[in-house]
Amino acid sequence: MTPGARVKAAIDCLDLIAAAAREGGAAADTVTARYFATRRFVGSKDRRAVRDLIFAVVRTIGDCPANGRGALIGYARANDPDLLALFGTGGHAPAAIEAREPTSTPSLAPTWLLAKLAARFGDDMPRQAVALLGRAPLDLRVNTLKATRDDIVIAGAEPTRFAPDGLRLTEPLDVEASDAFRSGLIEIQDEGSQIAVAACEAKAGMTVVDLCAGAGGKTLALAAGMADDGRLIATDTDRGRLQRMGPRLERAGVTIVDRRLLDPGREAEGLADLAGVADLVLIDAPCSGTGTWRRNPEARWRLTPTRLARLVEAQTRLLDLAAPLVRPGGSLVYVVCSLLPDEGDAPLNAFVAKNPAFTRQPLRNLLPGPVVNQLVLTPGDQGCDGFYIARVMRGC
Repeated sequence: MTPGARVKAAIDCLDLIAAAAREGGAAADTVTARYFATRRFVGSKDRRAVRDLIFAVVRTIGDCPANGRGALIGYARANDPDLLALFGTGGHAPAAIEAREPTSTPSLAPTWLLAKLAARFGDDMPRQAVALLGRAPLDLRVNTLKATRDDIVIAGAEPTRFAPDGLRLTEPLDVEASDAFRSGLIEIQDEGSQIAVAACEAKAGMTVVDLCAGAGGKTLALAAGMADDGRLIATDTDRGRLQRMGPRLERAGVTIVDRRLLDPGREAEGLADLAGVADLVLIDAPCSGTGTWRRNPEARWRLTPTRLARLVEAQTRLLDLAAPLVRPGGSLVYVVCSLLPDEGDAPLNAFVAKNPAFTRQPLRNLLPGPVVNQLVLTPGDQGCDGFYIARVMRGC
């Protein structure tokens, strides 16, 4: 492909990614893979160059663009002016740029969202913004049911800064092809997620409910913390996610997990037998994912005020659903991979205000510093995904 053809291919793919974001379609990685699947004549070097350009644009343009052409022009004007010279050069290059052609403006996030992020970061917003849109490393968690961190030797892997069982790689690795993965010695898990599980302080013999278990990343870590001893109920309303957990549990040597599919809208009925018996309930709530923009930068294009309001409503409902499960003296840990106060502080504060039986409780904090009952992790400060983590206890 000529340089101009690469730019045109990036524009075409950005059109598809923006449309998928507006319509709730496939993720950018999937859209890009499908695009090239129908263009097998494109060589690996060209694919890599086009893909790199696509994601450079996505990381630069905060608002979902009207079209890929405007997004790429906006990116080029701010970051790579040489690309502009490729427009209008004929062949498979994009048409020449018109004098007053509308283009996208680089920004951290959609305009309506900037004030919400500023409420979290304040004057530190510029530094945090750079980290939020950087490239994420690859973090692994060593499965302590089978190994210790010292047992695992992977070229280029370094211990994580805070998580005691974590390893970090800055270079790509086909983890699932490794012997350590196939043997259940390691799992892919961001250090922030590992810190969140540590805050739960799950121990052997406990009854633990992982209320939004998904495919089981935190479930596996909870089971390791419990030394595979106790009762661990992993629930979700998505059958496919719970099914994907099965092979992971077997590989990790976890035997205590009871996977439970809940009927949407009737979750309380499916949890009735657990009322007042849980030592710990973990809510890893669905959220905007603002803390994971390093991995999913086009998620910024999908978030709207309406969608955010629906997510906050769901988070509030999950807190209400979890409360009756906690035994007197038990704990509830609330986690979102969001840096928006709307999804972290606000729902938890509202829950405590209307549930006087629950009070803030100190949590296990792997970071240096004082004892706290909530944590805010950011890529800019801790180098992991962004999280809000809080713990409350039900009075005896």
